[in-house]
Amino acid sequence: MKKVGIIMGSDSDLPIIKKATDMLKSLDIPFEVHIYSAHRTPVEARDFALNARENGFGVLIAAAGMAAHLAGAIAANTTLPVIGIPCKSTNLDGMDALLSTVQMPTGIPVATVAINGGANAALLAAQIIAVEDKELAQKLDAKRASDAAAVLKKDSEVMNNL
Repeated sequence: MKKVGIIMGSDSDLPIIKKATDMLKSLDIPFEVHIYSAHRTPVEARDFALNARENGFGVLIAAAGMAAHLAGAIAANTTLPVIGIPCKSTNLDGMDALLSTVQMPTGIPVATVAINGGANAALLAAQIIAVEDKELAQKLDAKRASDAAAVLKKDSEVMNNL
């Protein structure tokens, strides 16, 4: 199975990344996590992206706040799918990061999830890998069924509690 590479711009993004790693662990998907900044360590970020495919990665997730150039910088240096997680900051509540992540120029796509959307980034990465991995696709189907059952259980209980 291909690994998921997770890059965060700062260790302040770790709580969001933890949501992603927890989801990947629950699906038995191997991953690596690194801190590389598009601005402070551009050479390391570039090298990671350039070598990701040969290092066994199938999808990359990049999380950053504020200017949030990390996902775009990673995507500029690989043709692997890149998923951006815009992270909330104190200045503009993450809207700056969202717009920086989603507004990519033609030819350098970045799939973008919600602000602080670590779990959905991991699920999207899993769905991409599952295109070629039947066992993982079955785990995702089972997760969807379990999630639906949990909602329906709450639905049946709501009237009992009123």
